[in-house]
Amino acid sequence: MSADIATQVGEWLPTDQVMLATWLDDLIKETTEEVAAAAVPIGLDQALEVFRDFVYVNPEVYVLFTDMFEQLSQKVTPTGYPQVRSFEHMLELVNKVMRTVPAFTDSGLVGFPINVILNWAMGTQAGFAAFLNKDVNREFKPVLDKWAEFLRSTDSKEPMLKAGWLSDEALRKMSDPGKNFKQLFRCDETDKYLGFTSWNDFFTRSFRDIDTDRPVHGKDDNRYVVSACEVSPYRLREKVALYDHFSVKGQPYSLAHLLDTAHKGVGEPDAGQFVGGTVYQGFLAALNYHRWHSPVAGKVLACRKVPGAYYSEAPAALCDPAAPDISQGYIAHVATRALIFIEADNPKIGVLCFVAIGMAEVSSCVLSVGPGDAVAKGQGIGEFQYGGSSHCLVFKPGVKLDFVDAVKNAEADRDKPTKILVNALLATVGD
Repeated sequence: MSADIATQVGEWLPTDQVMLATWLDDLIKETTEEVAAAAVPIGLDQALEVFRDFVYVNPEVYVLFTDMFEQLSQKVTPTGYPQVRSFEHMLELVNKVMRTVPAFTDSGLVGFPINVILNWAMGTQAGFAAFLNKDVNREFKPVLDKWAEFLRSTDSKEPMLKAGWLSDEALRKMSDPGKNFKQLFRCDETDKYLGFTSWNDFFTRSFRDIDTDRPVHGKDDNRYVVSACEVSPYRLREKVALYDHFSVKGQPYSLAHLLDTAHKGVGEPDAGQFVGGTVYQGFLAALNYHRWHSPVAGKVLACRKVPGAYYSEAPAALCDPAAPDISQGYIAHVATRALIFIEADNPKIGVLCFVAIGMAEVSSCVLSVGPGDAVAKGQGIGEFQYGGSSHCLVFKPGVKLDFVDAVKNAEADRDKPTKILVNALLATVGD
């Protein structure tokens, strides 16, 4: 991606809506030409067929999926007209994407291709209602699972190569200053795929020597909390409430929804224990390392996955080109996520919660720890499959935390975010 290409939070999509519109026009053209050239009709993937049937047999859902495209025809889009014309057209385009990997190009990374297909439709009133519907998300999950199956398979290796991910330019962007990609990450330099067995294997790559390249700050000093992910700080909020109106402009954190108290698991502390505490949120860039590490030394009390919405954005951001930026706080409450409650060895910290947040098609959270496990500070605790979105750390009230300047200045520096490396200092715990 060229240095002058503006990108949305996490660099998953360019902010240039004309660029996105051009990408979508190209996808529509390729799909149309492929269908026209096929000797036999190109059928929908079985997972999409099942989803299509679900929409058609449920009148309230059918109305939403037809109305969103009707409402879209009245919106002003970058092209001046709705590119995706109907529900059937949407299915045809998603079907094409399910057989591809995102492309790396100098003109901008489109890391959320399905999100682009739905970009304007999901911003209508009907689209907002449809993609917040639990039944819709449950039925759409197998579609994303099927695409993830392709991205985990050896069939994705050649498309990964052709899409430019192993090009010199791509590898340069995933390198550290003074250390190139092949020196930094585990790979096989003698293989044209660099030893990666799939797109997902490449995306969840690990460091050759994490102790050297991402050393744990104050490894044996419990006064220090380290960064759980390779992120840019997004927001810091103190004195958070149990319930708050997280969908309005400003999107305050609502602990009951963030921690999904309606489905509280065994061994989880009550969300009420965190009322008046602190929430820190950071987002992962598309080209970053996508594994999670424990921010403290301690013991895992409980952990679970929370199913959520895949394509929901804040009502205040509907049909806004900056929706992914505006919706980060909102997404933390409604997206698919994983919760890991850790009792820190430092009693001045007590129990904290790490929240991994998937966004759009990037919603696969994989845990590598379980209840009762002891964790060292900096130890791996899980990963995002395919990519990642965001994460939160939730602290109880009374924990005195002095965050690094990059966190304190996160909102002021939103246009030029600072990356905090995984295992680097995040905050110092006071007396």
